[in-house]
Amino acid sequence: MAASTFLLVAFLALITSQAIASNPSPLQDFCVADKDSPVKVNGFVCKDPMAVNADDFFKAAKLDQPRDTSKSKVGSNVTLINVMQLPGLNTLGISLARIDYAPLGQNPPHTHPRAIEILTVLEGTLYVGFVTSNQADRSNKLFAKVLNKGDVFVFPQGLIHFQFNPVHDKPAVALAALSSQNPGAITIANAVFGSKPPISDDVLAKAFQVQKGTIDWLQAQFWENNYY
Repeated sequence: MAASTFLLVAFLALITSQAIASNPSPLQDFCVADKDSPVKVNGFVCKDPMAVNADDFFKAAKLDQPRDTSKSKVGSNVTLINVMQLPGLNTLGISLARIDYAPLGQNPPHTHPRAIEILTVLEGTLYVGFVTSNQADRSNKLFAKVLNKGDVFVFPQGLIHFQFNPVHDKPAVALAALSSQNPGAITIANAVFGSKPPISDDVLAKAFQVQKGTIDWLQAQFWENNYY
């Protein structure tokens, strides 16, 4: 093979692998996560197929039952089912979550760095939206919609998005499917103001164009996680 041809093939292989690097298609029927293995890989090592049983693909998650939102400062409770809770999801590129919203509760602005999300409203009403990235033609544009029972909305991978229950006297429930066995979640306020160690208040005061005292106050708050 000529050197130029070899380089072309290598380049095409590289860009193809990058295109599917998030959650590559499985090369066997399943690869149940062996969370006890000392071997470190991107994801989890496969459990011995001969030791796999139906329980590896099952979880009595009780997703039909309401979750407690009263202890959440933001008024929501996210019950995530990913590869950490269901080993059979390993390499399959999917997970899901039940989200309970108190009246006027929200799932605050956040991103999933490794997944697209499709949200279905099971009960109640939600105001949802996402914001685009820094683009020259439509920088930080908000796409938002009020959803009712049975409605579906898609949040593109990596973009900041939110859900809010605008009803003051009724809760809401949604089910989210995500295109990764481990989608990750970065809650914006928690990451910016609750990082450990904290980001310098000089940096944040300049970024948000406020006094450092405002940043110090925000960093002193308790930034909780609404994922349980």
